[in-house]
Amino acid sequence: MRLTDLRIKQMKVPETGQKTHFDDALPGFGVRVSQGGSKSFVVMYGERRQLKTIGRYPDLKLADARLAAKRVQADAPEQSTDATVLPELNFTEARERFLQDSRERNKPRTADDYHRLLHRHFAFETDVGSLTRADIMTVIGKLSKTPSEQRHAFLAIRTMMNWCVKRGVIENSPVPSRSFQTTSRSRVLSDDELRAVWQQAASFGYPYGTIVQLLILTGQRKGEIAHLRRSWIEGGEIVFPAGFTKNKREHRLPLGKRAEALIAPLPETADLFFPSRISDEKPFNGWSKCKRRFDQEIEVSPYTLHDLRRTFSSKHAQIGTPIHVTEKLLNHASGTVSGVAAIYNRHTYADEMRVATEAYEAHLAKLMGGCKPKRLNGK
Repeated sequence: MRLTDLRIKQMKVPETGQKTHFDDALPGFGVRVSQGGSKSFVVMYGERRQLKTIGRYPDLKLADARLAAKRVQADAPEQSTDATVLPELNFTEARERFLQDSRERNKPRTADDYHRLLHRHFAFETDVGSLTRADIMTVIGKLSKTPSEQRHAFLAIRTMMNWCVKRGVIENSPVPSRSFQTTSRSRVLSDDELRAVWQQAASFGYPYGTIVQLLILTGQRKGEIAHLRRSWIEGGEIVFPAGFTKNKREHRLPLGKRAEALIAPLPETADLFFPSRISDEKPFNGWSKCKRRFDQEIEVSPYTLHDLRRTFSSKHAQIGTPIHVTEKLLNHASGTVSGVAAIYNRHTYADEMRVATEAYEAHLAKLMGGCKPKRLNGK
């Protein structure tokens, strides 16, 4: 057939795979339609009849695509190697290749995050070379109500697309190189809200409720508490290994009496305090489902678990904990003791952190009205 705009618009989407419609007016030039509905201009050139993607319809006009195809065919003698040809690769297959490489190159937690984000939010049914910036940013835009998830999803797809460029799968990434900007969070729970979350966590029980209580008590990141192991408890401290923490430094955190009371009776089925349902070697990961159930029974304005970490810091400021001690508790890589001062100041602040932890737990006990945590399914 002779390709026209009307005929391209009327092309049926194949049930599976892709179908290419070649143009009678220019041999070797055509439109490839994928099962996802995308339509891309392609051209066949050279003695080896190699197929090259020119651009996506309707972003690229038919007349412009014909001209581009003629140039490719005219330059064919100079293109003597396959290195100039971009392979056609379905997005799903490209995603799995990226994730496989990620598992070999990154920490398990990073690879797991990429797997979750890319499978949950990106399910394009087209070849990866046909994706446009509009395709990607439409998905990202739908996550505006969850800024943190939005930012992480953006970073995950950007990393994958950059990987595809480096591997020669695509020529240019459709994802903007600039980091996706989200509003800086400043949410701090009020005393009443913190009390409501604590009491709900006590009733909710193990594992999610206990994790939430430990987040309130320790101010650590949710992934750090979910990965918590018995072998990391030494002499009344949690010793997070250097390779595990965000800043790649060992972090020693004193355990207060309430925190110790929470973890003491936990099931001893594995080294992990909070193993997943499918494996004793994988940490708890049912965040979204549990939080939805958890929040249904409390009247607290929308918040994230990371807001508990910010609330922890604010409470320490309220009770007079020096900022550099709070930063030690939070294991911040930078702050009041940084630069040259950090190089020469090797004081661990262990005693100061212990005093601050005891004062903080005493403050929480007064705030909670002395309520004791219910453990293990609310018992």
